[in-house]
Amino acid sequence: MLRQTADAWRRWMRTCDYAGPQEALVRRSAITLKLCDDWTNGSLVAAPTSSLPAPIGGVRNWDYRYAWIRDAAFAVFALRRIGFGGESDAFLGWVLDAFERSRRPLIMYTLDGGRVPDEIEDADLEGYRGSSPVRWGNGAADQRQHDVYGEILDCADQWLRRGGEIQPGMWASLAGLADTAAHAWRRPDQGLWEIRGEGRSFTYSAGLCQVALDRAARIAERYGLPGDIGHWRREADRLRELILEESWDEDAQTLSVYLDGGGVLDASLLNLPLRRVLPVDHPRMVATARAVAERLSAGDGLLYRYLHDEHPDGLSGDEGAFVLCSFWMVDNLIGQGRLDEAEELYDSLCSRASPLGLLSEQIDPTTGVFMGNAPQAFSHIGIVASGVNVERARSAER
Repeated sequence: MLRQTADAWRRWMRTCDYAGPQEALVRRSAITLKLCDDWTNGSLVAAPTSSLPAPIGGVRNWDYRYAWIRDAAFAVFALRRIGFGGESDAFLGWVLDAFERSRRPLIMYTLDGGRVPDEIEDADLEGYRGSSPVRWGNGAADQRQHDVYGEILDCADQWLRRGGEIQPGMWASLAGLADTAAHAWRRPDQGLWEIRGEGRSFTYSAGLCQVALDRAARIAERYGLPGDIGHWRREADRLRELILEESWDEDAQTLSVYLDGGGVLDASLLNLPLRRVLPVDHPRMVATARAVAERLSAGDGLLYRYLHDEHPDGLSGDEGAFVLCSFWMVDNLIGQGRLDEAEELYDSLCSRASPLGLLSEQIDPTTGVFMGNAPQAFSHIGIVASGVNVERARSAER
């Protein structure tokens, strides 16, 4: 059985075409992402664990053993970039089936496409190093998060560009998501980080609605598919300008986490150019990246995703540095032409992996200790995607 298992993994890894910095760790991360993947249907868990605390002794203990649409879309995008296309093909089919069964897009599902159980606290377990509560199920499952529309249409666009064939039924579902995105961004939601408080109009959520509209228009134009292409294009352009104008804070010299401005920072803003919402070298995006690096710094290249005194999330206590956010900074530095800085940051982040090549969701910036569920798909996505970006930039330079 061990021999057959090793042979199966070696066969799967033959598809990997990555040859760049930290090659062994990138290959290890590909395996880790595949271990989070359901080989039979294409769904993918955010992490295979529940209730590992962030921080120890705190209450931020969540069950991550479910398929978040966002996390899975990020993962299959990263895998596709190093030669694994089958995972994104399977995921797209799985997620559209799940949407159809649930009758509306949910932000997460069980591995078989069902509803995530209600969140409960297990009083019989004391938790990792005494960190209670231990939770099963996830209370964020019924939240409104508008980024889901952009995640799916972006995944579909990548899939089609690489030879996928779209059927009428699939396109009807995708076009419906674009139509919903055209007005969904006006309603408050819980945002990328799933705040457990009152909803707000998040810049990131509006940005991913822009992605949904932009990709729908591109797909329809490219393949001659039916849809209100002009409306999608106009709304996408309007949303881009709205983000640049309405979320910009002149005094703070940064885009803001909320569409109505205010200068409150959130590292999710670093992802806007990565999804082609804004040019990475736009002066306001460059200023925002600089503000994130200065104001959200946890030291040694680590970043907090936000500051709790500025951006309340409805929970008590602080948390560690969020690993993926630093990889987003790597990608922004590359786009700004600061390749040496980007590669130095990338190598320093990779050096934080465990002896088995694994990363958690967060890191304690004081001790370097892992925090939160592990292994975390988000963090391994960063290793893969940023490694590809560094290598491509170096190749272009050569």
